[in-house]
Amino acid sequence: MLTVSGLKRLHISVSFDLQDGECVALQGPSGVGKTLLLRSIADLDPNEGTVKLDGTLREAMSGPAWRKRVTYLAAEPGWWSDTVHEHFTTWDDALPLVTRLGLPDGCGPWPIQRLSTGERQRLGLVRALMLRSRVLLLDEPTSALDSASAAAVESLIAERIANGTSVIWSTHDNAQARRVGSRIFVMGPDGCIEENRP
Repeated sequence: MLTVSGLKRLHISVSFDLQDGECVALQGPSGVGKTLLLRSIADLDPNEGTVKLDGTLREAMSGPAWRKRVTYLAAEPGWWSDTVHEHFTTWDDALPLVTRLGLPDGCGPWPIQRLSTGERQRLGLVRALMLRSRVLLLDEPTSALDSASAAAVESLIAERIANGTSVIWSTHDNAQARRVGSRIFVMGPDGCIEENRP
């Protein structure tokens, strides 16, 4: 279980628990702090408060070790090498996920510049899923995808949830929030969240 208690970052102040195998949809107008919240949970930005995974404090492990367990995926993932396969420890292991998300299995040697925004978004998700994290913090993971590709992402994440992965899924799509979330957190301009049921 992920426990967030008194997490503060700028105007944000939140507390909640996320159970194993639970998906919470995170909604709210642009600019209210959804990305800040997800990045703070992943310990990517300075913040105050207590965050625990199965009772273990975030501070008890290094930042990289924490982020292997509690993984943040940006809406536009970062790329640091020239070609696709250089971003994966073992490209062959990634191929089943690559093809599952509708990408060609021959895209490994492609230059990153060749990829569309949607292709980069899906490959970023594959990269995150390869970590086998306990918690996924997904920041609008289907914002650049057509309906078929978004459905493939939703299906794949649903399988991970069924196997015990916990997810916070930020989305502006109300219908998607109801599909993927067992709970919905709505963040307001004051940085607080209210819980709704789908």
